[in-house]
Amino acid sequence: MKKIKILTITLVIIAITMIAFFGVYTQVQNRMENQIKDYTDAMDLKGSRNIRLTVSTGNTTVVKDAEGKVIEEELTDEQIAEKGYTKEEVPDNKEEIKNVENYKASKKVIEKRLKKLGVDNYHIKLDEQTGDIVIEFTENDQTDSIISNIKTAGKFEIVDSQTNEVLMNNGDIKKAKVMYGSGNSTGTVNSGTSVYLDIEFNKEGKKKLEEISNQYVKVEENTTEEENANEEENTTEENATDKEEKTVTMKVDNETIMSTSFEEPIKIGKLQLSVGSSATDADTLQGYVDQASNMATVLDTGHMPVKYELGENQYVLSDITTNDTEIAVYVVLAIIVLGIILLFIRYKVVGTLGIISYIGFISLFMLLVRYTNVVLSLEGILGILIVFVLDYRLINKLLKHNKIESYQEFFTQIIPIMILAITFCFIRWVPISSFGMVMFWGIVLIAIYNSIVTNYLLKINAGKEK
Repeated sequence: MKKIKILTITLVIIAITMIAFFGVYTQVQNRMENQIKDYTDAMDLKGSRNIRLTVSTGNTTVVKDAEGKVIEEELTDEQIAEKGYTKEEVPDNKEEIKNVENYKASKKVIEKRLKKLGVDNYHIKLDEQTGDIVIEFTENDQTDSIISNIKTAGKFEIVDSQTNEVLMNNGDIKKAKVMYGSGNSTGTVNSGTSVYLDIEFNKEGKKKLEEISNQYVKVEENTTEEENANEEENTTEENATDKEEKTVTMKVDNETIMSTSFEEPIKIGKLQLSVGSSATDADTLQGYVDQASNMATVLDTGHMPVKYELGENQYVLSDITTNDTEIAVYVVLAIIVLGIILLFIRYKVVGTLGIISYIGFISLFMLLVRYTNVVLSLEGILGILIVFVLDYRLINKLLKHNKIESYQEFFTQIIPIMILAITFCFIRWVPISSFGMVMFWGIVLIAIYNSIVTNYLLKINAGKEK
């Protein structure tokens, strides 16, 4: 029975080790993806992207009719002259907009978007004189998409299609998210997956949406048999009584997303906009998802009062090469293997239990580092090595004495380290906070893991000897 218990714990530890170092792969949209979260590397390990957003000084050409209504269709100069329209150059940023208050508001919106996009490790600076915003963040596969999102103004409007009166704007949005809908399958025919942008409005926006959807309703055609039979006779009367269908236009940064009227009043305070068409191809579907996700991020974080354009865009390589990383990993593995061998030589059978516990600790700790969103810098990696050493020391003590005093003595000795780690966690400089977070979670895991797993293994062994 005791052998079975030790074997069970060993198998569990082997499973955790496999997950920590090799991952768990599942099929997602016709490809295999690792479901285990990756490490969050700091800029000193992965390189960084440095960008500068400058206040736009450009103009936008707007075509207006005689009544001052903006004409959105593309027209040639000849068509504009023929229809009596006029062209007007409108500045991207009016002079009254370019002030410190709006610069700071834009910076806050960018910070919200960075967090929404999962960018935890970044530096952002505002030049209050020029309004320029300099951003440095860790390079990854999504960098170009991130840049596109943070430089978008994100001005959302629902306007009357005829008068251009603004009916709703960003202030009415509570949140936005991406939703999916699976098509119905009949036999071997699958209509695919649809992607939707779900916009939920706040309390005031919900009231506005209900009023608008009541007012801008689709006009149904009269199609009764009696009217069809007397169509010619009643033409004049029908023209007099028919209602003109009113529509609304949804815009983002003055670009039309769609124009529509409503089938019925919307009382739930939500709009679902279809993105693309139903798709079965993984790449096409991912494209729709990315498009909807970008839109959701922009709408969910508000719009920037100042319009920016991308100035500098530089990739800064990390000083640490892949070869350096591989050498460091091999050195650490060699030291761990040497430590494991020494445990076995010194303690024999009991040492084997210590080895099992130590490997389990390393694996569990590496998973913990991933899922507690610790940003790993060089200092953080140093913290990991220190945690490995601390746990190794405690296991040595337990194998040698196997007394509760061993725990008390060990944690009394590392109280100053724990206090220092907690202090470092609250420092906003990434190298220091990385070290502090690693040490904090490492010491917490040492205390919990060894009191449960290591202690239990040794108790089983002691019972077996008796």
